[in-house]
Amino acid sequence: MLMPKRVKRRKQHRGRMKGIATKGNTVTYGEYGLVAMDRAWITSNQIEAARIAINRYIKRGGKTTIKIFPHKPVTRKPAETRMGAGKGSPEYWVAVVKPGRVMFELAGVDEDTAREAMRLAANKLPIKCKFVVKADQEKGGETHEA
Repeated sequence: MLMPKRVKRRKQHRGRMKGIATKGNTVTYGEYGLVAMDRAWITSNQIEAARIAINRYIKRGGKTTIKIFPHKPVTRKPAETRMGAGKGSPEYWVAVVKPGRVMFELAGVDEDTAREAMRLAANKLPIKCKFVVKADQEKGGETHEA
């Protein structure tokens, strides 16, 4: 499960997720990518489930790159606790994902294998995703649905 090794402050504000991704919106390390179409908090467990789905399908045939990291702590108060008495303790970590963000990349496999692996990974995530090819992205061409 992904989480920061150490943090300056344990608790954060929830923040807003408006706008589209301006960073991490291109395929850089691999040949194929999985791009977010919606905005959401992706938990570390969801990232790990998607990673395992990709690696099981490609059977160590290629190189997988995860381009999102859960930096944001989400706090929760214990069950049956009265109002007040401060903010709850951190329960899990999330990555803030905006539309256009490349979340996973694959290299070293053929397109059909990459497409199926990314479809399996997309099923583990709470948002709609699409499959992109680096060659198409560089040309500014049409992207493919996952």
